[in-house]
Amino acid sequence: MNPSNDATTPEPMRRPDTEGPWLRPSAVTPAEPRWGHVDGLQVGLHPLRGPRGLLRIYAPYLDHPRDRLVNFIAVEPITSGATERGYSELEPSRIDPVAGKRFWSADSPDDATPVPGDRPARGILENVDGVDHLRVFVLVERFDNGADVYVRLSFRADRPHEVGLAVYRREESATLDYCILTATMGNFARLRHLHLAHRIVTPAELWPDLEGVHFAPHARFAATELARNGVGDVVVGATPDEADPQNAEYSADTHEDWKYYGKPAIQTWRVESPAPGLEALVNGRRAYWASASPIPGGTSYENLELVEPFRQGREFFFSIEAMA
Repeated sequence: MNPSNDATTPEPMRRPDTEGPWLRPSAVTPAEPRWGHVDGLQVGLHPLRGPRGLLRIYAPYLDHPRDRLVNFIAVEPITSGATERGYSELEPSRIDPVAGKRFWSADSPDDATPVPGDRPARGILENVDGVDHLRVFVLVERFDNGADVYVRLSFRADRPHEVGLAVYRREESATLDYCILTATMGNFARLRHLHLAHRIVTPAELWPDLEGVHFAPHARFAATELARNGVGDVVVGATPDEADPQNAEYSADTHEDWKYYGKPAIQTWRVESPAPGLEALVNGRRAYWASASPIPGGTSYENLELVEPFRQGREFFFSIEAMA
């Protein structure tokens, strides 16, 4: 991903409101489409900084300024019988020729009519099983392969550094084998330790001969290789291998936006009651996206994802925690 791919809007967007622990878009538009915890993890959409077709992940508690993206999450459906993914970031919109499917927000998924990104829904506050939640739907433009999906974002008051992402297929959509949510900018944090149940795996082990500027092929890890937490959820996390990543030495042609600063952190996917066939997938790069600038220290993980056969409303949880 290229974090410097800025978008502009005709007039400045209002910053989100704070309501107790929650961050919600202003009711006065144009407004920034950004939701989450005031002091915790937050999620934004275009036209905030970055390419279209991606969820923006912010973790200001890592000592990042408010506009510093720590990662993106892409939506990548695979229709029944197919092998190729749809790519929310790369496919051109049907509304205009620009790359990136349009994402927009709603308090209900019932109306699929696109709305401008700077007219965001505020999200719904509700109590679920005694825990306060902020929830909002991210509607997604139909993919070229016929997939028509949307994602519900859920923030829990008792988990300030996590977001839940539930994936839904519309009735008129092509049937799906998978709908993959992939965290797709691991190179910014230079993630190199993949934490499995009984070992740590590094890119140097997986792709010792990787050269050039292209992605390494996906490495796959079955559910039996993945860690479980105390209640049986599958978890897979990745961390940098540097104690002080913000003091790395970069090549002269490295864009400033790729230079990491702030606290190192573990980035984790979690899923409850894993289905048969669940896998964790990672790929990697030696050079930063859309450049030939080498990544300090060599290949690092770029995409990190949990993949299992599609189930309507299946929820995956993504979290970022500062390392001790």
